[in-house]
Amino acid sequence: METGMIQQVAKQLQLAPRAVETVLTLLGDGNTVPFIARYRKEQTNGLDEVQIREIAKHWQAVQQLEKRREQVSRLIAEQGLLTEALIKKLTEAQRLQEIEDLYLPFQQKRQTKATAAIALGLEPFAKQLMSRNYTYSQLTQSAEKYCCEELPTTKEVFDQTQFIIAQWLSERVSIRQRLRHLFWQTGQLTAKKKAKAEDEKATFQMYYEYHMSIRSVPNHQLLALNRGEKLGVLTVKVMIDQQLVEERIGKSLLTKFDSSLHTYLTNCFQDAYKRLLFPSLEREIRQELNQRAQTKAIEVFSKNIHQLLLQPPLKGRTILGLDPAYRTGCKLAVINERGDVLAIDVIYPHKPQNQRAQAAKKISELIQKYDVSLVAIGNGTASRESEEFIAQTVQEAQVEVPYLIVSEAGASVYSASPEAIAEFPELQVEQRSAVSIARRVLDPLAELIKIDPQSLGVGQYQHDLPVGQLQEELNAVVETAVNRVGVELNTASAQLLAAVSGLNMNVAKQILLYRQEHGSFHNRTQLKKVPRLGAKTFEQAAGFLRIQTGDTPFDQTPIHPESYELAHTILQKLGFSVADLGSIELQSAIQKLNMTEFSQEVQANDVVIQDILAAFSAPNRDPRDEYPQPLLRHDVLSLADLQIGMQLQGTVRNIVDFGAFVDIGVKIDGLIHKSQFGKRIQHPLEIVEINDIVTVEIITIDSKRQTIGLRYLTT
Repeated sequence: METGMIQQVAKQLQLAPRAVETVLTLLGDGNTVPFIARYRKEQTNGLDEVQIREIAKHWQAVQQLEKRREQVSRLIAEQGLLTEALIKKLTEAQRLQEIEDLYLPFQQKRQTKATAAIALGLEPFAKQLMSRNYTYSQLTQSAEKYCCEELPTTKEVFDQTQFIIAQWLSERVSIRQRLRHLFWQTGQLTAKKKAKAEDEKATFQMYYEYHMSIRSVPNHQLLALNRGEKLGVLTVKVMIDQQLVEERIGKSLLTKFDSSLHTYLTNCFQDAYKRLLFPSLEREIRQELNQRAQTKAIEVFSKNIHQLLLQPPLKGRTILGLDPAYRTGCKLAVINERGDVLAIDVIYPHKPQNQRAQAAKKISELIQKYDVSLVAIGNGTASRESEEFIAQTVQEAQVEVPYLIVSEAGASVYSASPEAIAEFPELQVEQRSAVSIARRVLDPLAELIKIDPQSLGVGQYQHDLPVGQLQEELNAVVETAVNRVGVELNTASAQLLAAVSGLNMNVAKQILLYRQEHGSFHNRTQLKKVPRLGAKTFEQAAGFLRIQTGDTPFDQTPIHPESYELAHTILQKLGFSVADLGSIELQSAIQKLNMTEFSQEVQANDVVIQDILAAFSAPNRDPRDEYPQPLLRHDVLSLADLQIGMQLQGTVRNIVDFGAFVDIGVKIDGLIHKSQFGKRIQHPLEIVEINDIVTVEIITIDSKRQTIGLRYLTT
């Protein structure tokens, strides 16, 4: 690998070049990011997944820059125009835009006004004019030589030559750089409502007369402007003071030219600016603004999805899932602590049937028969009425069964998918949806992994974002979440297995087939018998796959099989056996260790030893347990119950650039605007995350617009 490029990446990320080179070598050898972060810490100095992915991303960008540099050098050389000065400038360029600016004059151009003028033989005259050695009168005499049938007068010669000079000016690197800087310093992004455009819900009302400094446009507003423009509601433009452009840049071109040429050259610059420079830089600036906003939106969306996937499971419960509806009835599904379906039913407590008594009886029977400990209610149509119905039914039955409102985003999409049909061929779409709602509480990660992340209802404008870039980021988020938690090999779905380090959907399906044919896995080593699962795949995946009921206790832990021999040695040195994993006695012995002396004694890297000891202390540790538990409810609030100044607890459901939406137990989520967090912040993610339980104060209630304003008090 090129040392200079490695040092460049290391400098950009403020990391040691050796660590960057090690990561790139490991990635090049086919190792996954989770595997490197978890099982090669001793080689990378403990770099985490985010840092490893940043190294890979920056390395790709550096390679692309280098590739374009070489390509541009070759293309210019083929024209015989690659000078030493140009080579130096290309070599020193650190941004792709700099290289493109340098290449612009040498690009093969389609038919333009300038190329037409050149075809008339006017290029020598243009060079003479720009040499700064002539007056307008002298040039007029020279122009007579170019008069012909197509150019009958010297005025025609000057007019056509103007197009050549305008193109040269538009391609001059110094002009583009100065003008670019001026745009970013003084430019405005403006928007207006199109005269005959329809905006029934006034979605884009705040942008009907919009102007904002280019440097200050909030990312979420830019994405809104883009959507309004795409829908034909808004006209969006970049604006800049043309007089300022001429004073700052245009007039500087006139120096060293005879004053008799000033008017002509000013016209040339104005033509270059209006026809070539402004449209080009407007596109460039819009593109850069869009890329910046999209990158930030993807970052926020990814963080939201990460927190959503890692919300803590409510283990060991029998759950009644309720998919609410009016006419077609509320679909019910009871699942046990393993996620198995115990019962499927339907009730009609709402209009038009209004069979409330029969529905209440059915709910009570299901709760008693299956010892239901929680009701999970989807937040879709009729959710509010279903919540009131469940709260009243449970209260009248005098049983202590709380309920929980669950986002059903994406449930209907998955329930109609081939994967869902294969899992529950005997159930209808709505019934599968009720099962999904219940399972989202029992094990959110295992259930949500089946759904397209873009359909999970968090983030903003995710459907307007670049599909490829978004999918790449989401794949990384899913991969991180799944491998951080670990996967039970004998119960995991194909979707969950496919997200494990080193695996893909084809191998995941082979694992399921092996399970069906041979029964449960008894140890990780059996994975080697699965078709298409080779040695490298086993190495990458084994540590993230768990077997809770196997014949090898280490298979319950995140200890990698490659370290089993070392793990046994450590246990022996401590005076314990595998039967003592997780015991208080073993934990106490570990706490008393002198790590420096112990690592020397067992002759192993202390980072590896520490990870093994952590697994000894908590072999079945679930990192999701560190997050706040879901907020369970017994009663119902309505908008009419709320008052200004009331303090409530709620759950953060979504985070966007301008604030956080919080479920406080009414039908609509309240908004904590980023100005209401008690201190100045750049983004709500500095304070809260998805599924945080927060205490808030109500500061505004708008019944007509169905909005609630909140002030953040504490987590």
